[in-house]
Amino acid sequence: MPDRPRVIIVGGGFAGLEAARALARADVDVTLVDRRNHHVFQPLLYQIATAAISPADIAAPIRHVLRTQRNCQVVLGTVTGVDAPAKRLLFDAGQGRGEASVGFDYLVLAAGATHSYFDHPEWEALAPGLKTLEDATEIRRRILLAFESAEHEGDAERRRAALTFVVVGAGPTGVELAGAIKEIAAATIPADFRNIDTASARVVLIEAGPRVLAAMPEQLSRRAHADLQAMGVEVRLGVAVTDITPGGVRVGADFIPARTVLWAAGVRANPIGASLGVPLDRSGRVIVESDCSVPGHPCIFVVGDMAAARSADTGQPVPGVAQGGLQMGRFVGRLIARRLTHPATPRPAFVYRDLGSMATIGRARAVADIRGWRLTGFFAWLVWGGLHIMFIVNYRSRIIIALQWFWNWLLFTRDARLILGPADLDIAAPRPETDVRPAPRPRSPVG
Repeated sequence: MPDRPRVIIVGGGFAGLEAARALARADVDVTLVDRRNHHVFQPLLYQIATAAISPADIAAPIRHVLRTQRNCQVVLGTVTGVDAPAKRLLFDAGQGRGEASVGFDYLVLAAGATHSYFDHPEWEALAPGLKTLEDATEIRRRILLAFESAEHEGDAERRRAALTFVVVGAGPTGVELAGAIKEIAAATIPADFRNIDTASARVVLIEAGPRVLAAMPEQLSRRAHADLQAMGVEVRLGVAVTDITPGGVRVGADFIPARTVLWAAGVRANPIGASLGVPLDRSGRVIVESDCSVPGHPCIFVVGDMAAARSADTGQPVPGVAQGGLQMGRFVGRLIARRLTHPATPRPAFVYRDLGSMATIGRARAVADIRGWRLTGFFAWLVWGGLHIMFIVNYRSRIIIALQWFWNWLLFTRDARLILGPADLDIAAPRPETDVRPAPRPRSPVG
């Protein structure tokens, strides 16, 4: 009996999981490879970063998600490239053994994207972005440590810098981060500290473009801007960051002293795509054919944030959002299944169905554009919450998050305020009233 066709999917995000699921009934062997063992619901990562929910609430083991799909196996590994002409996937063999390879009949690349610092890689350590659970817990650590440092800081200028938070980029992630940080400072933690007024924390949102949430209708952009200002967020538009240092951010001729700088300004596709030897766009995404295949390689597909794709009906670029990845992954999975049973059938072109866009600014503040319906305020916030819960992969997390959000809304609390990692307080000098005692001298040995 001949071996079944082998489909390898790289990446367990929205696009990769959906491609695997679309092949559940196909007569193929599916292998999903990811360097992490879990799927993350990325739209809610900012809530991990701002202590609203815990990491396990939006993450699920990939093996558990696909446990009932008998034709699929999950492999934990790091992919390094693709030998497209030979139809082989390259990966790190581990234990210092170098590079290995495995053959495929069909390949789906859905490895996502990482942060882009616009030719300033040195900024990454100073201004973390938000793409993984590790990123989220690191940002949370920095935010909470900023308040801890300010609590014990004796120098007034350094205290102000500790209570200044700069968010670079005013897309959905940047807007949501800025609003949440201001909400924490003003409503969640004021009673927790004795020496500082946390509500006085300065949150600065910097955007090089002319408005926040540039991908949304201008009406909603203006409303989001007004909501941010009403919360006390300082919004700077039409200016670009020219330098980031351990002490703060330079914006044109101005320098903003800040302990915490967060990056939400740009992304770059996973570098695996460069190994294909085909044209890439400015963000490193593979410029795919109308059916999401790689030019010259009809058995290799690129989907999600790795793909520079256009919707066949409008010619417009497919946005780098969860819905784009879900739809591309489902389309490619079904296309592969159809080719196995009807190889002579012409390939369809991918059509993106825009289900809308939305962003939350803070408590009962949100904007949403749902198929022409433009919503703001409390109702938009409810719609935002309901739709996000609906797309989480497992029911347990849906219930937990819904209950946690209700609890947070009722009591103005964020219970996941855990500092994980080094608690490195940056303090110039103790507060004047602090009683600092010298360490005791070691006793001389007796005898």
